[in-house]
Amino acid sequence: MGEAAGDRVLSRLHSVRERIGDSLSAHPNELVAIRPRPGVWEYVRVNVSELAVEELSVPEYLQFKEQLVEGSNKDFMLELDFEPFNASFPRPSLSKSIGNGVQFLNRHLSSKLFHDKESMYPLLNFLRAHNYKGMTMMLNDRIRSLSALQGALRKAEEHLSGLPADTPYSDFHHRFQELGLEKGWGDCAKRAQETLHLLLDLLEAPDPSTLEKFLGTIPMVFNVVILSPHGYFAQANVLGYPDTGGQVVYILDQVRAMENEMLLRIKQQGLDITPRILIVTRLLPDATGTSCGQRLEKVLGTEHTHILRVPFRTESGIVRKWISRFEVWPYLETFTEDVAHEISGELQANPDLIIGNYSDGNLVACLLAHKMGVTHCTIAHALEKTKYPNSDLYWKKFEDHYHFSCQFTTDLIAMNHADFIITSTFQEIAGNKDTVGQYESHMAFTMPGMYRVVHGIDVFDPKFNIVSPGADMSIYFPYSESQRRLTSLHPEIEELLYSNVDNNEHKYVLKDRNKPIIFSMARLDRVKNLTGLVELYGKNPRLQELVNLVVVCGDHGNPSKDKEEQAEFKKMFDLIEQYNLNGHVRWISAQMNRVRNAELYRYICDTKGAFVQPAFYEAFGLTVIEAMTCGLPTFATAYGGPAEIIVNGVSGYHIDPYQGDKASALLVEFFEKCQVDPSHWTKISQGGLQRIEEKYTWKLYSERLMTLTGVYGFWKYVSNLERRETRRYLEMLYALKYRTMASTVPLAVEGDSASK
Repeated sequence: MGEAAGDRVLSRLHSVRERIGDSLSAHPNELVAIRPRPGVWEYVRVNVSELAVEELSVPEYLQFKEQLVEGSNKDFMLELDFEPFNASFPRPSLSKSIGNGVQFLNRHLSSKLFHDKESMYPLLNFLRAHNYKGMTMMLNDRIRSLSALQGALRKAEEHLSGLPADTPYSDFHHRFQELGLEKGWGDCAKRAQETLHLLLDLLEAPDPSTLEKFLGTIPMVFNVVILSPHGYFAQANVLGYPDTGGQVVYILDQVRAMENEMLLRIKQQGLDITPRILIVTRLLPDATGTSCGQRLEKVLGTEHTHILRVPFRTESGIVRKWISRFEVWPYLETFTEDVAHEISGELQANPDLIIGNYSDGNLVACLLAHKMGVTHCTIAHALEKTKYPNSDLYWKKFEDHYHFSCQFTTDLIAMNHADFIITSTFQEIAGNKDTVGQYESHMAFTMPGMYRVVHGIDVFDPKFNIVSPGADMSIYFPYSESQRRLTSLHPEIEELLYSNVDNNEHKYVLKDRNKPIIFSMARLDRVKNLTGLVELYGKNPRLQELVNLVVVCGDHGNPSKDKEEQAEFKKMFDLIEQYNLNGHVRWISAQMNRVRNAELYRYICDTKGAFVQPAFYEAFGLTVIEAMTCGLPTFATAYGGPAEIIVNGVSGYHIDPYQGDKASALLVEFFEKCQVDPSHWTKISQGGLQRIEEKYTWKLYSERLMTLTGVYGFWKYVSNLERRETRRYLEMLYALKYRTMASTVPLAVEGDSASK
């Protein structure tokens, strides 16, 4: 690089010093990864002795990182690069477009695929291909050309214009069939006419909005399979068990909303079809006190949704004991084969959509979708790579306990196989100006000795869509709705909070029950950082004067077999003793009853308390949504989803879990202000409720998910989105790397079966 060019880069380095995402030193060289904006990275090497600057390629930068860990290594290193497979696919270039993939895709489809009559034929063929278990929908064999389609649409429109708006489909279905139109246009004259208009408009002058509306109207989704293998998946008595938390709540709320939306759309389409949703999880024969050993369980509040449990198997038979989410990898291939057999028997058809959850569920969903040729959606919930700093570079140190070689490989396979990816927030995809997103962290990384990822995922890929969930509003509702309050539960709640008895449900006592309560509820693991909350409380005497602290986590009566939870359990006891917090802190075992938990949030509102979510990183923050939906002022981590959910100072507050002193000072400031001006508490409470109403409801979520399935199903059909080349590459990665690494994970030793 010439002197002038070097000066320019040095100048650029100076101007973006706050945008440096990573830097490595090995005198006299300083390697710098610059992140001008989310999703965009540049790499340079600065020779500090000579003040020379050199731009680096991604492989060169990663090789340097490897040398810091393993020294100079001349061995061949496998490089993974998915970029060539996506070169011909459209992608936006602006950071603001990240997570709005469907809007970009609709614009692309409208401008590129419908620019002349010939390009309309894929749409015609797509409509002609619609059927369900042998029943033809939308178009029959009478329509073989675009001109025939347009003629039929105009004649049908003319026929409907002479009918009352509420005329049922049965009154005009014979005329429709004569024209070449079958069921699926609408259940009445008005709705059928609206669908006809959308298609006519699309054929005449396609635009993104019309395309999305039309694809969201036509019948496409009747059977859905949702994968969530790990943990204890049940409707009661499991929350707080290892690997069992927000994901279970998310899926149960998700399927209720999805079923309602599917039933509504099927009715509006004029079809007599019963939809099915199957949540597929692992069967745990010895999970006493739960339904985890029951093969098929109907989901409460639904008519056609069931939990289908399939056991893990080895050559020795069914695996009975619980297995950590970090150790499930050797079982998943056989599990997938068994699941394929089970869902075929249950549905008597292939599903129309398969949704994976977390790394293990996403791998099983990927294998099933690949086998069945079904639209595949991925929901990560949390990608472990961002939870554990440098877990890629130093993966060998983590391997015995976490087996990240399997997990990171699985995540790469799933995110590149998926037809579309749902995230709850922008930060999951691309972080913010200061932090790297979960998916963004998979763009380029290295695992020395295993492989080097030159291009793992493109966060600008239009497969990414932000679809935020909500809380079940039949359970979680504002504390101010006194007529709905479950006051009959208050004696139980008061015993839980204030009883002087020390037992397996609660430890330590609160001496002054007149104080407001700081409340937190989560799994007891390192990342959730509940011990950090206890520590910041213990270090601040003024905060102890103002408020009590109540934490709900772990199980005093049934010690966990999870090593990380065991360590946090001990740390919690040590901190409470170290800071002499008995009298100020109540430690309650994990609570399984969601209905009572919701009233507990509202009871904390009655004390004029607050909810604190102190995680080091939180992908979304379902408890944040629950607390805000109940009207409880919320302080939550600035790392991850809660930073988007909460508008700082308006609908809650952001806290930095790495700066406990500042977080505790903010809490002190809030409660002191509320003492002087009680309306301040109400103001933040109302701000939270308004934020939820505007953006975080399950109805909005389910409408969006169904529309996405329609758009991506069409895109897959018309543009060969099956990406056969990519999937062959993924097959190789799965067979040659994943399988090899999974075989090194020790199998569970059967013996004393544990229910937890």
